[in-house]
Amino acid sequence: MRSLRLALLTLLAIATAAIFATHVQAQPKKKVIKKTVSKSISAKPMAPKKIAGTRVIVSTDSGNMVIRLYDSTPLHRDNFIAKVKEGFYDSLLFHRVITGFMIQGGDPNSRYAQPGEMLGMGSAPGDRIPAEISPSLFHKKGVLAAARDNNPAKASSNCQFYIVQGKKYSDQEIDMMGMQGGKPVPAEQRLAYKTVGGTPMLDQNYTVYGEVEIGMKVVDKIASVPTAPGDRPISDVRMQMKILSDAEFDTLWKKEQNNLKKISVLKATPKKTFKKKG
Repeated sequence: MRSLRLALLTLLAIATAAIFATHVQAQPKKKVIKKTVSKSISAKPMAPKKIAGTRVIVSTDSGNMVIRLYDSTPLHRDNFIAKVKEGFYDSLLFHRVITGFMIQGGDPNSRYAQPGEMLGMGSAPGDRIPAEISPSLFHKKGVLAAARDNNPAKASSNCQFYIVQGKKYSDQEIDMMGMQGGKPVPAEQRLAYKTVGGTPMLDQNYTVYGEVEIGMKVVDKIASVPTAPGDRPISDVRMQMKILSDAEFDTLWKKEQNNLKKISVLKATPKKTFKKKG
């Protein structure tokens, strides 16, 4: 009898141990939830495509810019190249600067202008440049465009130019400007004006014939200098220009892309893993 009782107790102990073990195994494991915290800037951004064309380096008191001239506006391109080669622009001023709008230069009267002298009426020998206005060329931030007077043909000054700084616009503002122009703003241009900025009110009224590829911060810097009445910078901002060879541009291009990669890596937030408690 005693042996039977011991046997029963042993079986009961084994059964209890088995239930306990099953219960432990059935407990849900703690979940590890991985959360990635990162910014929209990738550590490896898509590098912009290098486009063939003529490049001009514009050296200023505020830094250097590299401008690509459009082949689709050959009259303005060739006129600008000829003047750069002959040294026409060397030592001229950015004589008109408006923050959030543009920076303008190329008046030959600015080379020896006295402080406070009004500028903007000068021109080079020769005729105006016939307009080369295209619906696909618009006033996004950084474009090079030709200044002009109020002639009905919208022909351009043969020397004065401006570089757009502009500002960013909302959909509502773009729609209003599109209505004023009588045509809807194309999707590509709308995106540029919302994300990059520009001066859309100038579209289809002035010839756009190039764009800044390197040195946009220089445009912003010049656009922010203090000005006197008439929008002339209080301290002169002079320019020098040179046509870049393909090899010279390739060197600057690679340096710029490396700088952009370094900035992207610094801005990228490392991934972090968090364990959910409980």
